[in-house]
Amino acid sequence: MEKKSLWKFGTREVVYSAIGAALYGVLSYATNILALPAAGNISLRPAVAIPFFFGIAFGPIVGFLTGAVGNLLGDFMTGWGFYWSWDVGNGLMGFVPGLIAASIVSFKDVKSIVLAEVFVVLGAAVGMLFASLMEIPLNGVEPGIALSGYFLPAFLSNIVNGLILVPILMVAYDAVASRSGR
Repeated sequence: MEKKSLWKFGTREVVYSAIGAALYGVLSYATNILALPAAGNISLRPAVAIPFFFGIAFGPIVGFLTGAVGNLLGDFMTGWGFYWSWDVGNGLMGFVPGLIAASIVSFKDVKSIVLAEVFVVLGAAVGMLFASLMEIPLNGVEPGIALSGYFLPAFLSNIVNGLILVPILMVAYDAVASRSGR
């Protein structure tokens, strides 16, 4: 793999963002019915691996747009409405792992996968903490409820999905990219 510019955002990145957002939106819609018990509007979303992966593969801007626009699309299709703080939180989940995009040498290298996993956890923490804490001023949710009823279920669900699926996506992408000469 070639070294990437972390902040490059040209035609390719627009296309990657659109593909990522569409994938995340449709796959989120498909699993939004899997609500986590005792958690406010939090669902089990295996698709959360998509913004993580798109950030790692294509940079923080692509990761952010994949997460933010994809969440917006998924919520819209589900009929849940518009919650900008959760869209931004999902965007941050793609942005933070994207900060290591330029340092990834190979998607099948164990060090790169471990680094990606660390940033998946950080991305989930930053994104879901932002969205959960915004429930306090926006909707009058008590801080304890914001942390225990929103952050914890969303964070734990997202890291389980991310830690399992992101390495699979990385290795699969590396195999496809090496066959196509990219």
